[in-house]
Amino acid sequence: MSKTKKENTLSRRDFVGKTLAASAAFTIVPSYAVSGLGHVAPSDKLNIAGIGVGGMGLANLKNLESQNIVGLCDVDWKYAKGAFDRYPNAKKYWDWRKMFDEMADQIDGVVIATADHTHAVIAANAMTMGKHVYLQKPLTHSVYESRLLTKLADKHKVATQMGNQGASGAGVAETCEILWSGAIGDVTKVESFTDRPIWPQGLNTPEKGDWVPDTLNWDLFTGPAKMRPFNEVYHPWNWRGWWDYGTGALGDMACHILHPVFEGLKLGYPTKVQASSSLLLNDSAPVSQAVKLTFPSRGRQGKMKLGEVDVSWYDGGIKPMLPDNWPSGKNPNKSGGGTFFYGTKDILHVGCYGVEPELLSGRKISAPKTERRVEDELGLSWNSGAHEMDWVRACKESAENRKPCTSDFAEAGPFNEMVVMGVLAVRLQALNKTLEWDGENMKFTNIGSNEEIKTVIKDGFKIHDGHPTFNKDWTDPMNANAYAEELVKHTYRDGWSLPDMPK
Repeated sequence: MSKTKKENTLSRRDFVGKTLAASAAFTIVPSYAVSGLGHVAPSDKLNIAGIGVGGMGLANLKNLESQNIVGLCDVDWKYAKGAFDRYPNAKKYWDWRKMFDEMADQIDGVVIATADHTHAVIAANAMTMGKHVYLQKPLTHSVYESRLLTKLADKHKVATQMGNQGASGAGVAETCEILWSGAIGDVTKVESFTDRPIWPQGLNTPEKGDWVPDTLNWDLFTGPAKMRPFNEVYHPWNWRGWWDYGTGALGDMACHILHPVFEGLKLGYPTKVQASSSLLLNDSAPVSQAVKLTFPSRGRQGKMKLGEVDVSWYDGGIKPMLPDNWPSGKNPNKSGGGTFFYGTKDILHVGCYGVEPELLSGRKISAPKTERRVEDELGLSWNSGAHEMDWVRACKESAENRKPCTSDFAEAGPFNEMVVMGVLAVRLQALNKTLEWDGENMKFTNIGSNEEIKTVIKDGFKIHDGHPTFNKDWTDPMNANAYAEELVKHTYRDGWSLPDMPK
């Protein structure tokens, strides 16, 4: 975020007031003053539409039932049946574009929980219409899309929240407070891991398609991605492991596990990144990955000096080496992953969402609490509505007096750029170098104009006379710069487009 934007943006920590006392200073405006409607009284319920309402989308809507659920959209009506049955009075759609055309004057905000590759195009169009947006993690599929949503949210002054629900939990707040208190000194490196994926990855691309179920619109699921034959290995859940639709274990879990790292250390754009993985295929994310991102010095936060720091990520069963003073036999995995902050005074270990923070020295500390404690403010836990209701609160506040959500796009956008930068590094690992990144301009600076790259289409694994063999099928060599640029900013399929990037 630029210096100017920081000066003009009200952060949660800058907000002095607390809960009820502070709420008296907020201006709660009628819905029509925000999104052109005239039917909602001040402080009354929001009209919310869900897009992608099976699985996590339905879970989000359940946490929003104090509001009006007025529209439901999904490309798979079998998967969406639970939501359709639960909200029988909501209008139902296959295509979110038709929903927007027909219900523009009836919707205040949208909850989007579709596959990763369609996040940006739906959210961007919603914001240009003046709609508030709750968008599941990862925020987007690419770096460019993250930058776009960040700028659109700022331009249109809508309330936004990425669906990394742990951001509204006590764990993230407490982890940040411990770091800012200076309890572990200055952080020199961070190592994080997850036990994901729990879905198939590292798969060869199916050689033939399956019949498309009557309940699924495959063209709408494909959206801006390249059209390929439907196969049940892609949908409804396993799309996370396929590059066209998902971002693998890194995109799925880093938005949870690395959030206290990004916020606690005030990270911005990395300057360098490198990665390695198990067999990298052209279409499917690898079984396991390791990524290291380097961030430059960033001043101070609280009692902590923010010097250059390396942040490393591991997934697919790989964990970082344990610290020397780690208790023998103790599992470092808490709620799906873990993080070690290596400081000059101590080591801080936390789980996913920053849960159960502990100092490896055994010292007990009591860091000062901040306004970051959303669970305390709302009286809800992070997994029972605090994150969604924090967004509702922001939607009902005027843009001028709005307290940002715990994962609003001003933070979630740059954070998600960090996450998908890791995906970029994995997909560019065949260049066999540390990649240098110009974050402001979204480009790599040390890929030569004539460098080439190729990837494995299928592994060709066979056992012949008891001997395993790999007869790999490779893509033709591609210009590495052009390949990298396509990963940074995707070329959408005909008929799908994004709004222009605000200046």
